[in-house]
Amino acid sequence: MAKRALITGITGQDGSYLAELLLEKGYDVYGLLRRSSTTRLERLGSIQDFITLLSGDLLDSRSLQHVLEVSQADEVYNLAAQSFVPESWTQPLLTGEVTALGVTRMLDAIHAVNPKIRFYQASTSEMFGKVQAVPQSESTPFYPRSPYGVSKLYGHWITVNYRESYGLYACSGILFNHESPRRGLEFVTRKVTRAVARIQAGLQRELRLGNLDAQRDWGYAPDYVEAMWRMLQLDAPQDFVIATGETHSVQAFVERAFAAAHLDWHDHVVVDPTLVRPAEVDLLVGDPTRARQILEWQPSVNFEALVDLMVKADIEQVNRLCES
Repeated sequence: MAKRALITGITGQDGSYLAELLLEKGYDVYGLLRRSSTTRLERLGSIQDFITLLSGDLLDSRSLQHVLEVSQADEVYNLAAQSFVPESWTQPLLTGEVTALGVTRMLDAIHAVNPKIRFYQASTSEMFGKVQAVPQSESTPFYPRSPYGVSKLYGHWITVNYRESYGLYACSGILFNHESPRRGLEFVTRKVTRAVARIQAGLQRELRLGNLDAQRDWGYAPDYVEAMWRMLQLDAPQDFVIATGETHSVQAFVERAFAAAHLDWHDHVVVDPTLVRPAEVDLLVGDPTRARQILEWQPSVNFEALVDLMVKADIEQVNRLCES
């Protein structure tokens, strides 16, 4: 009998790649879909007919129990969140309800419906925030610097708490930044590559950005969902940092992206102080040693190749739109 997996946040970047991976591995895949007047399923593309979408919401405990009962999931991947850091400053309460308490509601539903379910929580490098050590590993103290980071830290610790208190197979992947052509347009990497494509096509003249000096550890999203799956295949649950171990500045990303389109970024980029976070996170770089050793995981796409493939994908998409 095929394994069954439930993915929250299945319509997002990570959810769509994870769904594809699990289908390839022979899983029956279910996705939690929050009801809204407009449902965006474009990331699911060709796999939409091969997955089952179930209505539910991390704000509603009964709906989560119902989805677990219907799907009879063996594994649950909780990828849903209010995940845009700047938005967490304007919607801090909603961010807490979904990104923090939503995890508790799902864990409580698992405990009530089937405690044998294996649970993956999407934690984040933003929990390190004002970093206490470089690089950051599983033992580095947390110091979140945004409502998003604080909410994710709650989700991380409640996962540990349910694991230790109830014996659930519950673990967290502390994922550093991971990108792809499916990244949301509001995130800085995709904002940059989309702008490059539009500037090349003559649809845009300038790109306004905040802190160009912030440094991040950027990887390729399909590599990172592979790590999620590997975490739930271990004999016992463990938390892992998933990262490349390399850091690059926002400016370095910008330079590479514009160069990939044969453009000079100095001619188009404007630094806008209003786009700087109230409490900036200056340097994030992960130590993936345990993931390499225990999960036998390592990234397959380096920084330069990642930027290039994102620029190429956006140029192709913008050109298609211009032709239609």
